[in-house]
Amino acid sequence: MDGQRAVGDRGQVAVEFTGMVPVILLTLALLWQVVLVGYTYVLAGNAADEAARAAAVDGDCDGAARRHLDGAWAGAEVACGPPSGGMVIVTVTVPVPVLFPGLGSFDGVSATAGAVHEGPGATP
Repeated sequence: MDGQRAVGDRGQVAVEFTGMVPVILLTLALLWQVVLVGYTYVLAGNAADEAARAAAVDGDCDGAARRHLDGAWAGAEVACGPPSGGMVIVTVTVPVPVLFPGLGSFDGVSATAGAVHEGPGATP
């Protein structure tokens, strides 16, 4: 072969890499979406906990939940139940952004929290 390279393999690495780029990008996008869903669960749980604490002392349940949700997560639904059986129950449903905030959102994730009612009219 006297210093000549085989021409049949030229560019093989570039062709294989080009073929794999869509698979790599799709995998990264799916992993990012999983991260967003997990983060939304954390935000919903924290907002529900804070709202339950506020409702336990007859505070602003809705406002307490919304103080902990902003940006793409601001469209949350907060359901503050009246005290029953000495407990207040709060459910927060938060929309999950698609890939990045502002593009759209899935239905959302829900978190429920409860606290012992300590406000006026609470039974000791």
